[in-house]
Amino acid sequence: MHFVKKDPTQKKEELVKKLKSGKLLRFPGAYNALVAKLIEKIGYDGVYVSGGVMANDLGFPDIGLTTLNDIANRSHQIARVTDLPTIIDIDTGFGEAMNVSRTIQTIETLGISGCHIEDQTNPKRCGHLDNKELVSTQEMVKKIKAAVDARVDKNFLIIARSDANAVEGLEKTLQRCKAYIDAGADMIFPEAMKDEKEFERMRKELKCYLLANMTEFGKSKLLTKQQLENLGYNIVIYPVTSQRLAMKNVEDGLNQIFKDGHQNNVIDNMQTRKRLYEIVDYEEYGEFDKSIFNFSQKGHE
Repeated sequence: MHFVKKDPTQKKEELVKKLKSGKLLRFPGAYNALVAKLIEKIGYDGVYVSGGVMANDLGFPDIGLTTLNDIANRSHQIARVTDLPTIIDIDTGFGEAMNVSRTIQTIETLGISGCHIEDQTNPKRCGHLDNKELVSTQEMVKKIKAAVDARVDKNFLIIARSDANAVEGLEKTLQRCKAYIDAGADMIFPEAMKDEKEFERMRKELKCYLLANMTEFGKSKLLTKQQLENLGYNIVIYPVTSQRLAMKNVEDGLNQIFKDGHQNNVIDNMQTRKRLYEIVDYEEYGEFDKSIFNFSQKGHE
């Protein structure tokens, strides 16, 4: 899109460079391209696209009903409007190892900087719900190897998410994660860690980059940026935060309008037209328009 200066290769290179710095990188979730632009303007390090959020946005629960086309279209819309790297959730990879290979080939061409794949069976469940079921370690290893082999750019991050903690416990989760690293995963996403001790144990045992999920209303204690940085984590995601903030405000506002019969009592809760235009670069598009079409035909008759 206009006014995005970095191409996908640059975004991936810069993300890998920042990961090597040892600083914690913050990736809020974006449920659409407008939110992604806001994330960049505020100053965050990257954009995260949650599979659960994409499902919810389509009116579905997070149980694997979204398709590769669904996530490809939405993540491409988001990644193309920002200079920040975008990491996306590909659930279980949309099938077996061969499907995972196709998934990587599809999304890497769309300007995405990395993705995570999880070790649940289909139909999968939200990572912070009970009664999840897992594929075998061997099956997940096949998927990770397929993902690594399918990528073209070595800087495209392959992140292995394990949901084993709530099913098999921390020790078996560690065993799985070590196998995933051996299979070629660049980063481990240990889902539903309960507290600092579990996050710390993962860091102590695993020699790779680590991603922490700070989703609200889940099994994990919500840790601060400083706490996660001290624990040695490399990326933190806030996957559903922006959608939850938006939906709460939308619900409250619509209820108020339904009751009052007008919007006057909720105007102060709304984003102004001016701020919206700032985020979508309205004036810059106007200047671009003038530079192309505001010309004289004198001397060219």
